[in-house]
Amino acid sequence: MPPGRTIAIGDIHGCAAALEAVLAAIGPQPDDTIVTLGDYVDRGPDSRPAIELLFDLGRHCRLVSLLGNHDKMLLAVRAGKSHMLGHWLALGGAATLRSFTCSAVEDIPQPHIDFLGGCRPAHETAGHLFVHANYLPDLPLDEQPAYVLRWESLKIRCPPPHCSGKTAILGHTAQKDGEILDLGHLKCIDTYCYGGRWLTALDVDSGRLWQAGPQGRMREP
Repeated sequence: MPPGRTIAIGDIHGCAAALEAVLAAIGPQPDDTIVTLGDYVDRGPDSRPAIELLFDLGRHCRLVSLLGNHDKMLLAVRAGKSHMLGHWLALGGAATLRSFTCSAVEDIPQPHIDFLGGCRPAHETAGHLFVHANYLPDLPLDEQPAYVLRWESLKIRCPPPHCSGKTAILGHTAQKDGEILDLGHLKCIDTYCYGGRWLTALDVDSGRLWQAGPQGRMREP
């Protein structure tokens, strides 16, 4: 029996139709590991069904969900940090509330909050590092600062290879041309789906790609 695939999925941002199309094309199997890189909510129109697709996905394969900065903002507001509310709404939180048909973050159902609260800061395999935003090259993954993992854009600092020698797979910094940023030691697969480009899934070992637009149309290879 060959080992399962390891597939990373970039920033979803409420693009449920794209996520549904990509997952249908992948056909997840029980021995596959799918690593979602965070930012499930905000900006796109369908944060609620996007999270619910991930509820279902976790029953069909090994799902490793990372925490993005948008997910963290929602959790912070839900936890009572009201000073962050305006910032979160301006960065796409208003679209999330519309998706949940509610006017306050307190009305978002608890299972969806629990999903976000259970997301990991990072993930590591024998050959790859998975983070939402960025990394410091000289620190082990479990010692990386939370700000770097969730917030630091590649436009601010594009790191050299990690000291582990592993390839980094990340999102966060939207590639507005819709193409993966591939630097060899680093691959950014946030390909700006909410902005009209693509949601990208990458088999990190074979290099196979699946991409779908915000309306769920698959991109030709």
